[in-house]
Amino acid sequence: MADFNFDFKTRLGQVPDRRNKPRQDGLTMVMDKGLSLSEAEAFLENGAEHTDLVKLGWSTGLFNRKIHDKIHCYRQANIRCYLGGTLFELFAARQRTDEFKRLLDELGLDTVEISDGSLDMSQEIKCGYIREFAKDFRVLSEVGSKDAEKIIAPYRWIAMMKAELEAGSEIVIAEAREAGNVGIFRSSGEVRSGLVEEILTQIPSAKILWEAPNKAQQTWFIKMQGCNVNLGNVAPHEVVALETLRLGLRSDTFAQFLDS
Repeated sequence: MADFNFDFKTRLGQVPDRRNKPRQDGLTMVMDKGLSLSEAEAFLENGAEHTDLVKLGWSTGLFNRKIHDKIHCYRQANIRCYLGGTLFELFAARQRTDEFKRLLDELGLDTVEISDGSLDMSQEIKCGYIREFAKDFRVLSEVGSKDAEKIIAPYRWIAMMKAELEAGSEIVIAEAREAGNVGIFRSSGEVRSGLVEEILTQIPSAKILWEAPNKAQQTWFIKMQGCNVNLGNVAPHEVVALETLRLGLRSDTFAQFLDS
C-alpha cells in the first residue's frame, strides 16, 4: 500500500489489501483532456501514487504546448502515458498508420491504444493493427462503440475481447466514453450489469479495464469485483476520491470492507 500521512491501516485494522505500483491489476487510468504542464504537476502531487495510466484523450495531445515535458513528468511518476484511440483511428482512416508510429516514437511513448469506436473497421483489420503495433509497443485495445444507438450483444463483446487479447493486446478497455453513457452503460449511466457479468464468465477481470468516470459506476465495480478492479476515464481531480472508495474510506463503500 502507498505511503499516506497517517498509518490508517494499522489504526483502523480493517482495510483491504490494495496493490502497490507497479500494479498488474487494480489499475487506475486517468483521462487527461488537455491539462497544462503546471496542472499535470499539481495533479501528480497527490495523485501520482494512485495512478497507473494516463490517456491524452482523443486528439487533445496535439494541442499541448509542452507535450514532451508533460509526458516526461508522467514517466518520472511511474505512469504510462498514451494517446487516445480516436487519434489512432484518424490516422488509420487516412491510411497513415506509419506516420502515427513515427509520432509515437517522437513523443517517446511505448504504449498505444487501438480502437474502432468512431471508425467502421472489421475485427480482422483491427486485430491486424494490434499484431502490427504489438511488435514495437505495448497495446491496449478498446472494445465497444461510441454510438449510443449501437448495442452489441454480450457474445460479440466476449468474442472481440478474446480475439484482441490473442492478437497481442495486453488489456482490453470496455468502452464508456468520458461521460459514461455508452457501451457498458445505458444512456442514463446505469451499468449494463448482465453484460458485465456475462463478459466476466469468459474474460479474466485483470485483463479488462472498465471505463467508469462517475462515482456511482466506480462504486458498482468495486462492490462487485473488489478494491483491485481496473477502472478508467477517471478525472484527475477524482483520483484520490476513487482511492478512498477502493479502501472503504467513503460512505459508498463504507460497509464493503469491514471484514477485510
